[in-house]
Amino acid sequence: MALLEILEFPDPRLRTKAKPIGSVSDRHRQLADDMLETMYDAPGIGLAATQVDVHERLIVIDVSSERNDPLVLINPEVTVLGHEMRSYEEGCLSVPEYQDTVKRPANVQVSALDRHGKPFVIQPDELLAVCVQHEIDHLNGKLFVDYLSSLKRQRLRSKLKKRQRA
Repeated sequence: MALLEILEFPDPRLRTKAKPIGSVSDRHRQLADDMLETMYDAPGIGLAATQVDVHERLIVIDVSSERNDPLVLINPEVTVLGHEMRSYEEGCLSVPEYQDTVKRPANVQVSALDRHGKPFVIQPDELLAVCVQHEIDHLNGKLFVDYLSSLKRQRLRSKLKKRQRA
């Protein structure tokens, strides 16, 4: 396994829309393993392939407190179930040292392939629902900061560019 470099906002590669994976291969399983290692090391609870400059629809998540319940989702698709929205304080490995409140649908269903290419469906709730939606946004070239006001986003962009130069 290997630690991968995580792209940081405002890197334009984070805006690349990921392509669907046609057939799950050993390369995808290795990528998932490397992404899990990278996510745990960071430390984080979710990571999308886009964040490690691989523009394919693959995400890894582990919201367990013991960090021993990894979830691999290939070609994930989310369906919103109902109109209820929930606010949650979010952070992101690609936007280090910054958190803000984001409103997302409270009830969703997610269909995906597992690491062996087998289809499955889940109806995550609470933190897992937020995390899945956050990571799928990455696959679509969207960041949680896009939910913030343009003023907050511009201040954050300036702060992070300054930090990257230092």
